[in-house]
Amino acid sequence: MNIVINDLNINYTDEGNGTPVLLLHGWGSSLTLYRRTIDSLKGRCRLVAVDFPGCGGSDTMSEPWDIKSYSDFVLEFMNAVGLENPIMIGHSHGGRVTLYMNAMGLVKSPKIVLLDSAGLIPKKTIKQKARAKSFKAIKRVLTLPVIKNFSGSLLEKARNHYGSADYNAAPEVLRKTLVSLVNTDLRDIIPNIKCPTLLIWGENDTDTPLSDAKIIESLISDSGLCVIKGAGHFAFIERPFEVEAILNSFIK
Repeated sequence: MNIVINDLNINYTDEGNGTPVLLLHGWGSSLTLYRRTIDSLKGRCRLVAVDFPGCGGSDTMSEPWDIKSYSDFVLEFMNAVGLENPIMIGHSHGGRVTLYMNAMGLVKSPKIVLLDSAGLIPKKTIKQKARAKSFKAIKRVLTLPVIKNFSGSLLEKARNHYGSADYNAAPEVLRKTLVSLVNTDLRDIIPNIKCPTLLIWGENDTDTPLSDAKIIESLISDSGLCVIKGAGHFAFIERPFEVEAILNSFIK
């Protein structure tokens, strides 16, 4: 299904009847990753999942976004499809948006589910700090007025060498968006969340480590953490039966 939100053609799916549930996917992903989750819950829930701009079947925005931009987009989408205060399920970046919207009081979800959620600025290893410092030094030199008109290809090579896979795979507008998002830390507002919150996390997640889950759990008064043994950043896909059983119990 498609809908136009702020001049962007947006892909989404709307299935089932009952308790309204909004599913938000992670960075660079799409709603298709929620296929099993939707099938598991649509017998008693209305499941709405949307492709963020620049992902899946949705148009890419023309200017970089920050976390507020994503929140505004979700609010516009919810209004357009008639979805009011749904249970929110968010994976990775989708979890970041879920945290922000509920912490800021922009939506009153009766419950939220965070699947290996982003939202905290991760601590960098010594190696990561060194790589970031090296790239900044190279960028500083290559953008000097004397040589910047001739250094475009070299700067791009440096980005490809030092950047993450997500960063390198994205067009420029999404690169700038990603930089804004990964430098956003929500821990100061997360304690504002008062609704029941379920955290489902892969034991071996290296993108949003289990230590992040424990911090988020400590900041939300009514929350609980389920650790999926042996799973990584996509625990809900790696261990679908286990996660679906937990979700069904929590939403019931």
